[in-house]
Amino acid sequence: MGESLIQPDDTLTLWGIIIVWASISIYLEQRYSWASKISGAIIALIGAIILSNSGVIPTDSPVYDAVWDVVVPLAIPLLLFHVNFKKIWKESGKLLIIFFISSVGTVAGTIVSFFLLKDHIPYLEKIGAMMSGSYTGGGVNFAAMAAKFDTPGEMVSATVVADNLMMAIYFVILMILPTLTFFRKRFSTPHIEEVESGKGMEDEKTLAESFWKRKDISLKDIALSIGTAFLLVIVSFKIADFIDQIIPSGENVSVFLNILNGLFGDQYLMLTTITFIMLGLFPRYFESINGSQEFGTFLIYIFFVVIGIPASIPLIINNAPLLLLFVFIIVMINMLISLSFGKMLKYNLEDVLVASNANIGGPTTAAAMAIAKGWKNLVGPILVVGTLGYIIGNYIGTLLGFWFSGMV
Repeated sequence: MGESLIQPDDTLTLWGIIIVWASISIYLEQRYSWASKISGAIIALIGAIILSNSGVIPTDSPVYDAVWDVVVPLAIPLLLFHVNFKKIWKESGKLLIIFFISSVGTVAGTIVSFFLLKDHIPYLEKIGAMMSGSYTGGGVNFAAMAAKFDTPGEMVSATVVADNLMMAIYFVILMILPTLTFFRKRFSTPHIEEVESGKGMEDEKTLAESFWKRKDISLKDIALSIGTAFLLVIVSFKIADFIDQIIPSGENVSVFLNILNGLFGDQYLMLTTITFIMLGLFPRYFESINGSQEFGTFLIYIFFVVIGIPASIPLIINNAPLLLLFVFIIVMINMLISLSFGKMLKYNLEDVLVASNANIGGPTTAAAMAIAKGWKNLVGPILVVGTLGYIIGNYIGTLLGFWFSGMV
């Protein structure tokens, strides 16, 4: 693929394009009923895919890394400032079960996909370990398994491209499923109904506009929202980094210490935990801050744009069409098992979809989906539950990797 029109080091222009497109996505979602049905998240994501695949913007840049490193961590506490604490604990237990069932879907999908394609894709035993770890927890597990099994660099790169495109496609599918009558008839949908019941005023053009009604906000609200979020992120990440250094982890360390490190040394889990503690200690302070939901959601829309950018279709066509098929089979089996068992156990459709999302994309993309759909009481629980995937993902990837290695 040739050079893009905008260079990777043209940071101001790239930030501008990302933020302007995120803003347009929100405007379209709230202005037009067709865009509201598609959702601003999908508009943001598809626009990014078009921009990167048409050569306007590069598929890789330090700007995108900054979104992952700064924008996403800031969004999480901002979106938790006004959550319903009682519902958080009630939903977490339910989500944990369907999350583990969804993880079984990932394992089953990886095994089926491996046996179907092992004679056609080189190093598939290593890639299988990477993807089973990644599709249980997230990118952290992908990197860990790639290093553990010493996967050749060119195969890692090709798999990343296939994974990014599959992630974008699956995110679109998950956003569309709750709008389909077939699923609405077969599952309970309390979170969707709660959002829809708030439609209210006739002069509002879309459900999204109704959900994000204008509210009073002061300079003090802006200062406290952003300042408090930054403080929580800094403190949480520093504590997590300190714990990560003092509790050993790795192949030569006991399972117990690895679990401890995974629980207390993970930045996002620590951020969620400390935010919850602060919400419990100072409820009036957080309730008094207006605008935190809006700020957090805008940051998440920036994230939606960025996750669509690396999905390079030409690279897939040239280098990794079979790898795309490999990850597609895993994702579809995960979805089928999640929905089938969710229906059997009478789970809400929203629970099943965010649990599957947390497996395939990690807790941040699952939380982002819940935010985009207005399922605000699922944001905190899926961040907590989804982070457990970081821990079990490495064990699943390791076990499957060793098993597959014995068959090639």
